[in-house]
This record gives sequence, structure tokens and C-alpha cells, in this order.
Amino acid sequence: MNNYREKVMGCWLGKAVGGTLGLPFEGVDGPLDLHFYEPVPTEMLPNDDLDLQVVWACVLDQLAQVKVSRHVLAQAWLDHVDFPWDEYGVALRNLKNGLQPPLSGSHDNWFANGMGAPIRSEIWACLAPGQPALAAAYAYEDACVDHADEGIWGEVFLSALQSAAFVQSDAAILLRDALDTLPAESRVRRAVADTQTWWQEKRDWRAVRALILQHHGHENFTDAPMNIAFSVLGWLASEGDFSRAICIATNCGKDTDCTAATVGALMGIIDPNSIDEKWLAPIGRDLVLSPGIRELDAPATLDAFTDLVLNLRERLNNQWPDEPELIQEVAHLKLPVKVAHVAQFPARNGLEFPTESGVVELPGTFTSWQHSDFEDEYLLVQYSFSLGKSEPVLVMFNCNQSCRVWVDGSFLFEREAGVMAPSFHRVPERQQAEVQLEAGAHQLIAAIKRPVNGQAAQWVVGIGEPVSKQWIPGAFQVRELVTA
Repeated sequence: MNNYREKVMGCWLGKAVGGTLGLPFEGVDGPLDLHFYEPVPTEMLPNDDLDLQVVWACVLDQLAQVKVSRHVLAQAWLDHVDFPWDEYGVALRNLKNGLQPPLSGSHDNWFANGMGAPIRSEIWACLAPGQPALAAAYAYEDACVDHADEGIWGEVFLSALQSAAFVQSDAAILLRDALDTLPAESRVRRAVADTQTWWQEKRDWRAVRALILQHHGHENFTDAPMNIAFSVLGWLASEGDFSRAICIATNCGKDTDCTAATVGALMGIIDPNSIDEKWLAPIGRDLVLSPGIRELDAPATLDAFTDLVLNLRERLNNQWPDEPELIQEVAHLKLPVKVAHVAQFPARNGLEFPTESGVVELPGTFTSWQHSDFEDEYLLVQYSFSLGKSEPVLVMFNCNQSCRVWVDGSFLFEREAGVMAPSFHRVPERQQAEVQLEAGAHQLIAAIKRPVNGQAAQWVVGIGEPVSKQWIPGAFQVRELVTA
């Protein structure tokens, strides 16, 4: 592969450009009308899309024998990453509670289908250029640490796509082969295939964007199938124009830094010369990492990082990951919760939990109950949690139905039914409160209105640290680990 270094360098430059373009608009619904950076930066903006891949490369480089392993990557999370966001925070909590991958990604994770893993696909493509099956195997090892289902399939798909792009440029062939790495029932597979069909029919990115939202839209703006479809749309609609690709991906809205960075990296691999100097001049070539990355001796520039990746590829020498140990996919920690069914919404003051109640074992802090699971108009749930010291904590109860929440008998908050975003850094209003609690045992009670027939009530309960926005590991006392 004569131009391998140029393609790897194009990958990281495209990643940095796209991430810097899209980051200021992350979470915006769109559509937008961007044609260049707004605002124009003076260096690349730090972004977890690239940060985590730098961590993986540096950690692998320190091994005496380079090998891609979910357990090595899980330890890297604990040693070097302080990101509390969404699936990252859940995985860090699970790892600190003793769960190893894939349970660290699949257990009790409302964000399992998010973009946190798909945005890390490029490192595996660069370590297995022209070998999409091998790149996909590396990606699986990575993604299962903090994701399940579509979060995993999203990274598998993109790694295979970008690996093949080192030796192939035809979009139809690349998409066909990358989609073949996914199971037929995958939402990522359906969203990408639909996008390809709709683009061929409409030839209008705004019209295709509307169809993606209609058929694959999700309340979580970081949902992988929806956002990967936006990246593919930017690529298909660009007709080889790098600027058009990253702008269309960003203009689709939602997880804009991820969508633009992904398509930017892909096009940088296919044709490193497609990245116009107007995009490169403002950001330079320094490698800028986020403050949440700690205790890492990282390369100072994208050029040095590229050289590190080239060296890793030689040392890895196309070695496949070990066969994973067998762990029951539905294995979970059981959380005992007291429940009662009542006809009326309890008053904010003077709450008394009914004496006629029972105990159920929920699969974790994330729960989904159907209309038929409710025996009356309202469900009361009582969670026990404990703290090792007196401290201020964030109490979160994010529910898609109308709810009221109390801690130790004191009313905290309420809201009407609404969206889910159960992460301490972006939970919806009136679904979280900071309270000072003493060391020892505490009780959280929530009253949840029964959903309409045919729908489900979903909720996530959490205890977090106010400054770091991280879950407090071990706050909820679980009963057992089921692994067989």
C-alpha cells in the first residue's frame, strides 16, 4: 500500500476538521446552513471522537505484545478517561462495580445504542487497512466495553467501511461490503440501506434527511442509526467534494461533531488530497486533547500520532483478537425495589408508602414497564441506596411519564411526561436535584403515572457526584450477579 501513510494522515486530518466544524452545533435539531467554521477556530477543538482513539493507541503501544483486547481497553477507561457523558458514565460505573465487558456495556445502559463507540472506528481501520473483517473484529472488542446492540454494530460497520476505503473508492461496493458485516435485523443496517435508496431516488439531501428522521429518528440526539445515516448521506451527496460532505453531515443536525468527523475521516482515507487547505489552515496540526483525558503521554501533533499508528500496525501484524469467553447475554444484576399500586397521585407533602406492597427485582437502574404491568393509575417505587460519607449528591429520576420524587420523605421534584436523557450532565429539567445527604442508608420514592394502553413507562434512577457528573459506584445495593 504505497500511500498508506498519506491515507492515515488524511483520516486524522479529516476527523479533526469535521469534529471542529460540527462541535459548536452538537445537539441542535437542524437543518442548518453552514458552509464553513462558525466561529473560525485557531486550533482543532478537542473532541472525544479523537481523544479516545489516541488513548487506545497509546495504551496498546505500551504493551510488550500488542493485542486488541476488550479487557485492555476496559482498563484504559479506568486509568485514563474521566468522561461522565451518557454511555461513558454508565460503563465507568459498571467497570468500577466490577463488571467486565461485554456486561460493562450491556448492563443497565439506556444509552447502549449511542454514538460513543461508532465515533472510535478509525483507529481499527488504520490498523487493519484493506481488511474490513479484521477491522470489524477489533471494533467489536472496543465497542462492547460501553455499548450493546446498535452501539456495537455502528462501530463495526464504520470500521469495516473505512478499512475497505484504503483500497476501494466505489461507494456502492464499500457500502455493500460493510453492510454485510451486520446482522439482518440491525437498525444501523436498515438506516444505511434506506439512506442509500432514498438518495438514489431523491438526489436532495434535505428530502432524504426528512425521511431519515421520519423512519429512523430518535429522541436521543446521539442515537447511532440516525446519525450514521446522516454521515452516509453527507458522503453520498458530496459527489467527492470534501467540503460538501462535512457541511451536509453537519447541516443535518443532531450529533453534528460525530457525523461530520466520521465522514471527514472517511473521505480523508479515500482521497487525502480532497481536504482543501482552507479547512486545514485554521486548525493547524497540533493534537489537542480534552481535559477529561488524564495521565497519558500523548503525541503532540497529528503527524506524530500518525507515525505511532503506523508503528502499531507493524507490531500488531494482523493479529486477531482472542475468542471471547461465553457470558449469558441477559446476565444482569438484580436490584430489589419495593412497589405499590395506588389510584391517586400522592400529595407532595405527607407521603406514606402503603403497607400493602411487594418487592420486585428489577434488572437495574433502567426499567421499562408496560401499561399492563400497572395495577392502578399510579405506581410507587421505593429504592434503597447508601453513601459512604456525608456529601452533596445529584439525585436523578428521569421518566417518560408524569412523576413525583421524594428522598427520605422530602419532596424533590416533579414533571409532566417528557423525553428521556438519563445522564447527569444533560438530564431534562425537573428530573434531577442536588441535595446534601448524610452517610448511611437512604430511601428514594417515585410515583409514576400509568402510560396509555400500548405504551411503556421508562425510567432511570441514579445517584451522582455534582462536580464530576459521574455515577457514584455502589450506591445501589444489588443482590446477585447472574452469569449462567
